[in-house]
Amino acid sequence: MSILTAQLILINYITFLVLKILILTHRVPFPQNGGYPIVVCNTARGLVNLGHEVSLIALNAKKSYNRNEYTQYDQELLSKINYKVFEIDTRVTVLDVAINLFSKSSFNINRYYDSEFEKELIKELKNTNYDIIQFEGLLVSLYLNAVRKHSKAKLIYRAHNIENQIWERLSEQKTDPFKKSYLKLHAKRIKTYEFEQLNNFDGIAVFTEQDKNTLIGYGTKIPIETVPVGINLAQYKPDFSKTEFPSLFFLGSLDWLPNREGIEWFLDNFYTDLVDGDLRVRFYVAGNDIPERFDDYDVMGKIFIQGEVDDALEFVNSKSIMIVPLLSSGGMRVKIVEGMAMQKCIISTSLGAEGINYENEVNILIANNQEEFYEAIKQCISDEDYCKSIGLNARRLVQEQHDVTNVTIKLVDFYKIIIIAQFIAS
Repeated sequence: MSILTAQLILINYITFLVLKILILTHRVPFPQNGGYPIVVCNTARGLVNLGHEVSLIALNAKKSYNRNEYTQYDQELLSKINYKVFEIDTRVTVLDVAINLFSKSSFNINRYYDSEFEKELIKELKNTNYDIIQFEGLLVSLYLNAVRKHSKAKLIYRAHNIENQIWERLSEQKTDPFKKSYLKLHAKRIKTYEFEQLNNFDGIAVFTEQDKNTLIGYGTKIPIETVPVGINLAQYKPDFSKTEFPSLFFLGSLDWLPNREGIEWFLDNFYTDLVDGDLRVRFYVAGNDIPERFDDYDVMGKIFIQGEVDDALEFVNSKSIMIVPLLSSGGMRVKIVEGMAMQKCIISTSLGAEGINYENEVNILIANNQEEFYEAIKQCISDEDYCKSIGLNARRLVQEQHDVTNVTIKLVDFYKIIIIAQFIAS
C-alpha cells in the first residue's frame, strides 16, 4: 500500500470518527447569562448533536454552582455530557496587588491556578483518552503543561479575546496617570504570557478575522481557524406585541471591565439628554454584578438600573433599541449576535461590532462618538418602521452566518485537520 493510499484511508476514517472532547472553562457556564457561557454551552450542545462525546470541566470561583436552579434547557444539555465542577478561590487582597507590582506575572491570570484542581485534572486525563482538549480562554491555559504531559490529545485554544489588547485599550481610555500606567503594566505582562503560550497549542480557534490577523502578527506558527459565534435560532422568538417602543437598553455583565467602562461612558455623556433633554426615551440597564454606585444613575420613569434579570431573552424582547457602547474590547460580542437574532435595532461602536459581517445602516447602526450615538438614537426613537427594518435584516444575517450547527461543523472540521496533520507528519 502506498503512503498516499494510506493517508486517504486515514482521512476517510477520521471523517466519520466520533471524537472524545474535553472542554476546560474558567467559570461555570450555567446559567447562560453572558457571552462566555453561551458560547461554551452552544459549543457543547452542537458537538453532542453531531454525535461526539463531550466532557466539560469548569472552575467555579463564584460558588454559584446549583443544578437545581438550572433551566430545563440547561438540564437537557447536562444529561448528555460528563460535567464536573471544581471550586477555587480567586480572591485577591490589597497586599497581593501591591506585591504583584514587583512581579513579572499578572495576578489576573495567576489567581486561576490551583494545584488541587491540577491533580484532579490529571486523574481525569489518566482515566479517559481524549482526542481533543479545548481550552476556553487564556485563564485555563495555566494547566496547559500538565495536560500536555498527561494526554496525547490535540490541544485547541479558543481565543475569546486577545486579552492583552483589552487591557491596552482600557489603559488608553484612562486620564489618571497612575491608572493608565497600572493598566499598561498588566497589558504588557499579559501580552508576554500570551506570546509564551500561543505556539504551545496544536491549533487556535478565533471568532474574528481581526483576531486571526493579530495572532499571525504576533508570530503564531500553528494553524488558526476563524469560527464565528454560533447560536440556536429556534430559541430566539421575537414578539413585537410585548416590545416597548421607543426604549433603549443595555444588557451585559459589569464585572467585565470593557462593559463597565462603556456603560459608564454612555451614562455620563447622555444622562442629561435622557433625563431633561431631547432624548425622550426610557433607558434600561440590566446584567450581572452591577456595582452599587450605578444606583446613583437611576431616575424614576427615565433611567432604570435593573441589575440581573430572570430571563435575558424576555428582557431583550421587551425593549426595542439595543446599545453597545464598547470602547475597549476584542473578539465577537455574543450579545450583539443574540440581539440580532431577536430582531433588535442595535447601535454599537465599530469595536463592539468587530468580527460581525454587518452593513452599517442596513442591519446595525455604527456610532463611534457621542455625536454619532446621539444622532442614531434620535433617528431610531422617532421611526419605529426604520428600527424594525434594521432588526429584520439583522436576523437574516444571523440565519446566514451564525447558525450553531454550521458553525460547529466548521469547528469539528478544524479538529480533524489538526488530527490528520499529526498522522501525516508522523
